[in-house]
Amino acid sequence: MVLEGMLPFLGSFRDQVVLVTGASSGIGRETAVAFARQGAAVALAARRTAQLKEVAQAVTAAGGRALVVPTDVTDSHAVRATVARVQRAWKQIDILVNNAGILIPGPVAELKADDLQAMLRVNLFGPLFMMQAVLPGMQRHGSGTIINIASLAGRRGVTPLGGYCASKFALMGLTEALRVELDASKIHVGLVLPGVIDTPMAHSLDQDASLPTWPAALNMPPEWVVAAVLLVARFRLREVSVPPGAATMEVLGALVPGMSDALIRWATAAGQALTRVRTRRNVAPRKTAAKT
Repeated sequence: MVLEGMLPFLGSFRDQVVLVTGASSGIGRETAVAFARQGAAVALAARRTAQLKEVAQAVTAAGGRALVVPTDVTDSHAVRATVARVQRAWKQIDILVNNAGILIPGPVAELKADDLQAMLRVNLFGPLFMMQAVLPGMQRHGSGTIINIASLAGRRGVTPLGGYCASKFALMGLTEALRVELDASKIHVGLVLPGVIDTPMAHSLDQDASLPTWPAALNMPPEWVVAAVLLVARFRLREVSVPPGAATMEVLGALVPGMSDALIRWATAAGQALTRVRTRRNVAPRKTAAKT
């Protein structure tokens, strides 16, 4: 596995304190466990307390220390309280991984303002509140790392994810601006840009019959994103796309948007065709031997 092979080369994160948002499942959960395996103390932030306690057990089993901090990242007061609680328990926060996110699909022509606001609150304001809360402590300590999980959809708009794309475009702009602001400091700001990852978010899209089909077989494992997060944290990389190189292709596509649009339409149609073929194979009647 990709992550298994990388861990020996990443070194230890022992004595590092990591705060992960959206830690109750998917990428957040796997990120927390991976840091624990490298010796870190991991604060687990999300709204679902019961799931966080299960992740805490996995973190402990992996060799790390866990602190469950139920948090609504859209509430700035709750975010500040969470950061203060982690600092009281472990003195400082060395690494912040802003992973919490939601996706509400729909074409732009039918996009509801409430849905867009919900995505902006979690995908944009959540990271903003967290960054603002941890920065004073990092600045006092003279070091720190902030890693924002954005998306390849933050480089290129795709349907029916227009609202989600807008929230991730905004997060990327916010992150890049902060990186410039902190350029002379020892606080590092990095971006991880995943494509379609095999997480509960992707599964919920698969079950929505109103959406264009996307073959689940093409979803990437969460460990690919976790590997990118660890690389950013260890080597202070500014931006890593998953799969590698995908963001570069999107930037090049922006120079010739017509070709980029056509490529996306072709890829979507190809994915739908592949799904239809696999569906027909799965439902084809099996031949049975004649009884004699």
